Amino acid sequence: MNHRATHPRSKHQLEVCLVIPPSIFLLDERVFVNLGILKVAAMLEQGGIRVAVLDLSGIENYQDVVRDFIATVGAPVYGITSTTPQMPQTSRVVDCIRQHQPDARLVLGGPHVTLVHTAYKKEHRQGVEGRATRGFATLREMFDVLVCGDGEDAIFEAIQPDSPPLIDANDKKSPLFMSNGRYNATPFPARHLVDLGSYRYKIDGFPATSLIAQLGCPFACGFCGGREAPFLRKIRTRTTESIVREVEQIHRTYGYTGFMFYDDELNVNPKMTELMDELTRLQKSLGVEFRLRGFVKAELFTAVQAEAMFRAGFRWLLSGFESGAPRILANMNKKATREDNARCLAIAREAGIKVKALMSIGHPGESAETVAQTQQWLLDTKPDDFDVTIITTYPGTPYYDHAVPLAGKEGVYVYTMPKTGDRLYGLEIDYNRVSDYYKGDPDGGYRAYVYTDDLSSEALVDLRGAMESEVRASLGIPFNPAQGALRYEHSMGQMGPGTLPTSILRSSINKTPA
Repeated sequence: MNHRATHPRSKHQLEVCLVIPPSIFLLDERVFVNLGILKVAAMLEQGGIRVAVLDLSGIENYQDVVRDFIATVGAPVYGITSTTPQMPQTSRVVDCIRQHQPDARLVLGGPHVTLVHTAYKKEHRQGVEGRATRGFATLREMFDVLVCGDGEDAIFEAIQPDSPPLIDANDKKSPLFMSNGRYNATPFPARHLVDLGSYRYKIDGFPATSLIAQLGCPFACGFCGGREAPFLRKIRTRTTESIVREVEQIHRTYGYTGFMFYDDELNVNPKMTELMDELTRLQKSLGVEFRLRGFVKAELFTAVQAEAMFRAGFRWLLSGFESGAPRILANMNKKATREDNARCLAIAREAGIKVKALMSIGHPGESAETVAQTQQWLLDTKPDDFDVTIITTYPGTPYYDHAVPLAGKEGVYVYTMPKTGDRLYGLEIDYNRVSDYYKGDPDGGYRAYVYTDDLSSEALVDLRGAMESEVRASLGIPFNPAQGALRYEHSMGQMGPGTLPTSILRSSINKTPA
């Protein structure tokens, strides 16, 4: 399938529309804006390309938005970013564009296509045509161009009429793969192209937004997507000066005093305490006080780091402790012990910083006993908040990429731990249709697509729900309330031509790029 826009565009028309699809699997979609696609938008603006961002986050009737955008504005090229859980909604967006603007050119980027392609390349090297090969073929049928890996420079190839159908910027040998220097030189995300004020997030009562200071995580946890993908595995850093300048720009432009650092692990950066000291100095020079939040790796966390983070305004940390069972921590290749995790909590608490414990169940070898150990660890260490999910075998994870079909069970794949022989069984998922494996609601909307030798999928769901309820009741931690979806209200007779609510659509036409 190959769709190409050939009709001429005037100098006042858009050249590219970037689309943020809904994330209906989240309790509240309007929390953190998608910064990756806003980096791509900033690159296009810097290159003189007229670009708009169609932000469908939290929009209940998002297909109406797409249809009305095409009717009133339109663009020859649509660039869509998608994670794996967003793919059902992304597929519907694609169907809507194909129906109402069949000559449009569709480009897919983001984590899902990158990780499916990574798994596909592994199958190809092995001479296997498995589920990743099938998934990648589906994406090639849906889109005109697939962009894998870093999109900042790749987007300029993707929008060309003679672009190849696949642009692999996930290859470290590619000139499109971001180096530290290139990453540091790229513009900050084009936040002016979304309605930041419609995103609801606070840190200790301070209105907050997110930023990313570094890319990648070098660790090799078995459950984690991107362990086989260089663009998610290799760390790329910016200078302390660049990060602080972005924080200052956000504060001066939008007034935010709360910042969520969405790096995988802040303390893998050897210059993290230097960054904290500079953020402290920035606040003194501005005469304001910040509240900050971010992720740390437990076994690397020190009292010196904690004290510097507190001075800079950190009052919350998150850490993927994952399990309280030594066997499960070893099976997932976590590199941190339950003692490391408890020590991390104690260090943060001593410094005056609260911790949200990110936990998961359903790993190879999981049993009722190991789940009970995780629950007891939470009760003993008493984190200030926690989250517990059931593992999903995403493309790009060793649990997916190294699994093989289970003999005699169609649609079931088994991953075996090399050292222990513990196994994890995963059901084949049509990611273009299913997303309820990601996070369920506290009232019973959870489904599991994995099981172990000791626990069925249903048992995992029951144990997860019981742990969630019992730990929250014991520690006095309330459930996170869900926010209602936004509804796009419109009347074509009352809207001016070419207009949509600015909470949904903003463009760089007739604007000076930031």
